[in-house]
Amino acid sequence: MPTLYYHHAAGLNHVTAPGHPERPDRLRAIEQGLSAEPFTSLVRVEAPEADLDVVALCHSNEYIDELRHIAPKEGMVYLDGDTSMSPGTWEAALRATGGAVAAVDAVMKNKRTNAFVGTRPPGHHAETSRPMGFCFFDSAAIAARYAQRKYGIARACVVDFDVHHGNGSQEIFWSDPSVMYASTHQMPLFPGTGATQERGDQDTVVNAPLRPGNGSREFREAFDIAILPRLEAFAPELIVISAGFDAHWRDPLGSLELREEDFAWVTRKLMEIADKSAEGRIVSVLEGGYDLQGLRDSVAVHVAALMNN
Repeated sequence: MPTLYYHHAAGLNHVTAPGHPERPDRLRAIEQGLSAEPFTSLVRVEAPEADLDVVALCHSNEYIDELRHIAPKEGMVYLDGDTSMSPGTWEAALRATGGAVAAVDAVMKNKRTNAFVGTRPPGHHAETSRPMGFCFFDSAAIAARYAQRKYGIARACVVDFDVHHGNGSQEIFWSDPSVMYASTHQMPLFPGTGATQERGDQDTVVNAPLRPGNGSREFREAFDIAILPRLEAFAPELIVISAGFDAHWRDPLGSLELREEDFAWVTRKLMEIADKSAEGRIVSVLEGGYDLQGLRDSVAVHVAALMNN
């Protein structure tokens, strides 16, 4: 079955300050990469807005209400030094989460085996009641929790290969034995979490930090030794990927040295595990990636792997 690609033009209306790395051109770069001939069979779907009760699966109602009221009708509002809202941000954030949830519906109803949600803003730094690191709603975490609540999934997993640790996803699932959170990331680096000894109350958090300058060998060893065996033993019924591509060697926000083929490799490895315990079900949600060429090329190989190309 062809892979689904969730996107929406609302992501272009989430405007950041000039020079900000998390900018609308990221989506244009992805569209350029996925317009090539190998992706003609990709099924393109507009991401719907998420219902607020779905967002509330991982975020407090007070936090959701506060963001809704803060959202400006003109100009820009800064929530911290890195994270701001423009008039288009609220809808963009709801559609980013809505795309992830719609992708869960598609794979759980056996309409598709996997899906890529290429929307912005990213989400994995958003905690239960705090936005940070360009993020407002943790779409990957919400997707995992939604699959559990709506479809009775007993075990879900969020696997994060963004260069930054997904502190939001870790915080949301810290005490939850039914969701594994596994991450490779550069350390030290923002947000400062993700040490190996951070394992969660139920030993379902797996952090495999990498050092600045690490590349393909260290990244693949981290997955082969620390993450993939734990993931296979956990036997998730759905894998959600926090697909950040800022560990690419070109990226300005990190100092890892990954190449496009590393993202293709890890995608195939996660597909192998999904085939064993999850009937192949994978929902991949865009996180970081701030060099436009690196992002374009990395997303292309990631999606090609999902398509088995």
